[in-house]
Amino acid sequence: MKNKFFFAASLSIFLSLHFNAQENIITPLESKKIYVKGNALLIPIGVVNAGLEYQLSTKFTMQGDVLISPWKSFAGHEAQIYMGTIEGRYYFKEAFKGWHVGGNFSFGTYVVQKPNYWNDSQYVDAQVGASTPYINSQLYQKGFSFLIGVEGGYQFRLADNWNMDIFAGVGTSQDFYKGYVRGTGERYDSADGYNRSGEIIPYRGGVMISYRLK
Repeated sequence: MKNKFFFAASLSIFLSLHFNAQENIITPLESKKIYVKGNALLIPIGVVNAGLEYQLSTKFTMQGDVLISPWKSFAGHEAQIYMGTIEGRYYFKEAFKGWHVGGNFSFGTYVVQKPNYWNDSQYVDAQVGASTPYINSQLYQKGFSFLIGVEGGYQFRLADNWNMDIFAGVGTSQDFYKGYVRGTGERYDSADGYNRSGEIIPYRGGVMISYRLK
C-alpha cells in the first residue's frame, strides 16, 4: 500500500514538473527574440527612454532601459534625471504578445525642483521648525534614488518586425538628496548629510515602439 502511494505521488510530481517545464521551456538560443525600443510619449518633451527586451523563454523576457532627462531648466524648473532599470516580464500568452506583468529595479541620479517647491511661499525648515530667508521657487534638490516596483501592460504587432508596447508601473522610491539655493549653490536645509524620503509613486509608463533585431 505504501509503495503504491509512493509511486502515485512520484508520478504526480513528475507529471506536474514535466508539464510546467513544457509550458515554460527555455527557448533555444538561435530562436530567441530581441527588440530595441523607444518611448514615443517622451520624445516630444526631449526626454529619452530607450532599451532592449530579450526573450528568456516562451513567456518570460528581461528588459533593460535608460531614461535621460537632460533639462537644466524645463519651464523654469530643474529637471535632470538619469535612470537605469532592469525589469523581468511574464506574458500570459507568449513573449512579446498580449498582456504582461513584471517587476523592476531602478537606480537614478537627479537635479530637480520638486513640484511642492513650484510656488513663492516662504521656505520653512521642517527639521528645526523655523522660517528661512528663502522662497520655495529658488530652491532645488540634488541626489539619488533606489526604486522597486511592478508594472503591467499590453504589447501587440504593428507590422513585420514592429511592435507597440503600452505599459505603466508603480513602486516605492527611496530618495537621498541635499537641498540647494539656485544661483549661490549653498545648502538651504539644516540636514547633516543627506535628507531621506520614501514614497509610493507612479514612475514608469508610456508607449514603446519596438523593432525586432533578431
